[in-house]
Amino acid sequence: MEHLLIVGCGAIGRRVAELALGRGLKVSTFRRNEEQVAGAASYQGNLDQPETLFGLPTKGSGVIYLAPPPGGGHEDTRMRNFLASIPTGEEPEKIVYISTSAVYGDCGTATVTEESETNPQTTRGKRRLHAERLVTEWGRERRVPVVILRVTAIYAADRLPVTQLTTGQPVLREEESLPSNRIHADDLSRICLAALEKGKDGAVLNVSDGCSTTMTSYFNAAADRLGLPRPRQVTMEEARRVMTPLMISYFSEGRVVSNRKMLDELGIELLYPDLESGLKA
Repeated sequence: MEHLLIVGCGAIGRRVAELALGRGLKVSTFRRNEEQVAGAASYQGNLDQPETLFGLPTKGSGVIYLAPPPGGGHEDTRMRNFLASIPTGEEPEKIVYISTSAVYGDCGTATVTEESETNPQTTRGKRRLHAERLVTEWGRERRVPVVILRVTAIYAADRLPVTQLTTGQPVLREEESLPSNRIHADDLSRICLAALEKGKDGAVLNVSDGCSTTMTSYFNAAADRLGLPRPRQVTMEEARRVMTPLMISYFSEGRVVSNRKMLDELGIELLYPDLESGLKA
């Protein structure tokens, strides 16, 4: 595979593009604004506007789809528009779709594997599961291999909760906080390319560092590393009054996401196998 098309080239897409370019691949990016990645061909359009999607260099390419779903509803109309824009005979060689572990819903303290039942309870989880099903069915019909990556929370030096910490937003009491999971952005970019190269058709892979901690402990560790005061802790009863619905959804779901299948099938050795090593970096 000599050409990579990144659909939805934000912070993670830029990392993937730069890594791929360093490996000698030709790279094209598709995004809404005109920002470009040095060395990559740039295509501009809007996944909400199907007329802007035609002419993308999909034929024979590896596609890494990073674009988020739209903000409302239970369906990913952007994924549907993208797939509908690919003419017969212009199919990619493989598609890697970046989904979310939220498709599993709240599992408490239970360990989640790729065999676990999907049961999304948030609209964002439902939209991602809808996209998974769309691209999987399309790949089956058009004979295009599809790999699904169910990614946990992403962190990096430029993705720490600085705003939440500096504006005094509270977190849930440690005693009430459920296990959550993370992956460093640099590891995720390497995993995306490994999935494109080694991922089997139909594979679903959980993406995490394999070291679960609570959201509260994550915020505390980030505050310590940034030299900021640790956030105030509140009960769930108070959290429902003072937190945004999005933050409540994060604190309301727990699961321990296994990464064993990802490590075995992709042969990845993580740069940052735990939060401590990632924050030090």
